[in-house]
Amino acid sequence: MPTKKAKSPKKKTKPSSKSTHKSAAKRPVMAAAKPAPKKHIRVLIADDDPLVRSAVRLMLAPPKYEIVAEAVNGDEAARKAREFKPDILLLDLAMPGKAGMDALRDLGNSIPGLKTVVLTVAIAKRQIVEALQLGARGIALKESASEVLLPCIETVLTGRYWVNRAPVQDVYKIIQELQALPELNRPSKRDLLNPKELQIVGFIVEGRTNKDIASTLNTSEQVIKNHLGKIFDKLGVFNRLELALYALDNQMVERAV
Repeated sequence: MPTKKAKSPKKKTKPSSKSTHKSAAKRPVMAAAKPAPKKHIRVLIADDDPLVRSAVRLMLAPPKYEIVAEAVNGDEAARKAREFKPDILLLDLAMPGKAGMDALRDLGNSIPGLKTVVLTVAIAKRQIVEALQLGARGIALKESASEVLLPCIETVLTGRYWVNRAPVQDVYKIIQELQALPELNRPSKRDLLNPKELQIVGFIVEGRTNKDIASTLNTSEQVIKNHLGKIFDKLGVFNRLELALYALDNQMVERAV
């Protein structure tokens, strides 16, 4: 009888590299986490001068900054700050109606995270102290805004303070130093005003109305109001009566005989 050939054992086949790659391709690949988008710095500009607001808008360009609203007086500044809850409030001191300092006093600490920077033409020592005590984080002058405004904003956002041209480490020490400074050897406030502003101050001391002054100077009442706002800002006064008394006390005009 013919003998049956023994069956050779089957060799185990290894999976091909192609099938390995195929199965690996089926595995879900985790997408790399995208970095969180950077948050805009939301800014409210409060200044009655449209040229100032326009210049500030150019300095605070997107995408880093977002101008959420603008205000032209203290009442509007306080209302829009509560409505829009910005990160930064740029606040002028001398505006029609409610002054900037009154708006700062009104807001207090009512808006969590809000940092206020006083941006003004001129500011007296007592106003710096008052603004810091009321919660302002930065004080900057408009004449140097192109150089200091951005570093000032960056500084106050980190929780520190800024006064004039530099960050401040110890605000309480600064306040004490300012309060201790003598008023001697200060430049005359009269030197801060131009001839037109000095003329208007003289009219205010005489008790004349904006309409009367505008008629005398052949201009509009709004122009006179704008001049007065700048005068208030430069001299650190808040109304016509304070301006008249200040002008007389500092011999800015001649007393009527």
